[in-house]
Amino acid sequence: MPSAYSFPILPDVIPQGDMPGDKICIGEEHVKKAQTIYPYLREQLAALNGKKAVVAVCGGSGVGKSEIASVLAYYLNNDGIGAYIMSGDNYPRRIPRDNDLERLRVYRQGGVRGLVAHDRFTPAIAEQLRELWENERDADPAAAQEYPWLSVYQQSGRRALTGYLGTPNETSFSEVSNILALFHQGADAIYLKRMGRETTELWYDKVDFSSIQVVIVEWTHGNSDSLEGVDIPILLNSTPAETLAHRRARNRDGKTDSAFTTMVLEIEQQKLEAQAHKAQIILSKQGELLSYADYRSLMANA
Repeated sequence: MPSAYSFPILPDVIPQGDMPGDKICIGEEHVKKAQTIYPYLREQLAALNGKKAVVAVCGGSGVGKSEIASVLAYYLNNDGIGAYIMSGDNYPRRIPRDNDLERLRVYRQGGVRGLVAHDRFTPAIAEQLRELWENERDADPAAAQEYPWLSVYQQSGRRALTGYLGTPNETSFSEVSNILALFHQGADAIYLKRMGRETTELWYDKVDFSSIQVVIVEWTHGNSDSLEGVDIPILLNSTPAETLAHRRARNRDGKTDSAFTTMVLEIEQQKLEAQAHKAQIILSKQGELLSYADYRSLMANA
């Protein structure tokens, strides 16, 4: 058990990640979780014997990555360990709007190709499919009861979408890995990407890393096999039901309850589960530290 810490009182405003326009609201829950993680994080950092370290705070949508990463960075800086918070969401290949459209295109193209491969794509089905697209029902499992052929489409589309989400096709992992390599090599300054919500909102800032000892990458994909250079992965866990409930509470987008959004969350969750064995610290949605065995048991019963 790590030594007890006396945590400073957080000011009203603390530094946060470098995603332009991102606004976070740190609550008591986030502070408690950060305080649970911090002593174990300090132990992991001490084991690196003073080397520069990259910490990844990862997890599903709405689990509190940005908020908890900000509190952890504040505690590190308060203890004299220079920390910088880097948002992985600056490194998709497309702006959010275009990426949402690309996800849908990949799913629908995969579904149609599946119908063709199974010799099910008839003029009648094509017409029914267009109606489902217009009503945004083509990802709804309930619709497959009305249109039996739709299960082939949905299974094929899901496979195609799985091959896109959280892969180098969607995100420039190589650019992030190169930044982390420069940091580990001791670069005094590194150009970091900034991305807004329009194609014209793209630029780079030259960031001073001369006094930075720890980079905290807050990102859903921070524990991905496609990302190199992470020393300490931290998984903030939530079950699919907890993630969806949180999104509904936040009303994060206008289609939170859509079948397609649910599918995206399920695929992300499956990928997080596949990567979880690499996490050095796992925290439940309730703020409890979990061993990997505990995590597996929790997810099996979710």
